[in-house]
Amino acid sequence: MDKQTLRTELRARRRARSETDLEAWGTLLAAHVASIPGQTLTAFVGAGGEVPTVPLLDALVADGRRVLLPITLDDMNLDWAEYTGADALVAVARGLFEPTAPRLGLDAIAEADTILAPALAVDRTGQRLGQGGGCYDRSLPRASGEVIAIVADDELLESVPTEPHDLPVAAVITPSAGLMRFPRG
Repeated sequence: MDKQTLRTELRARRRARSETDLEAWGTLLAAHVASIPGQTLTAFVGAGGEVPTVPLLDALVADGRRVLLPITLDDMNLDWAEYTGADALVAVARGLFEPTAPRLGLDAIAEADTILAPALAVDRTGQRLGQGGGCYDRSLPRASGEVIAIVADDELLESVPTEPHDLPVAAVITPSAGLMRFPRG
């Protein structure tokens, strides 16, 4: 299956998710906070059928960690700002939510020990299928931290289509299974 066909299928699945399931997944995800490495992390606000991440963001901050969230720029690069709570998020284009804290610049991702990245799916070798806009493909080369994708349980697949520019992730977190690392050859 090619990337676009798989993206269409996965987006349809996300649109069909119930609010009850999503809320439960957000709670389950937050319960894995102790297994997530790093003192400074990047993360994202799950939206549009993604696993809700605000409970995890709150748990990370309550654990004394610094969390940076992306701000999507017009050129699809990502700027970063600190997460200070759900009340300091604003709705923006494409159904996303971004922080209102001061912007830290494109290179702030380099400060993160761990990058919690969104994905439509991840396969069992660590290949990540993104939304297709290339935001993380542009940002990850600036990062030095470990990249961990967050997906729903049914988005951990046997394989996803890849291209030469696609960078694998070191691990994945799902609501039910928690953190799973991928062996590297």
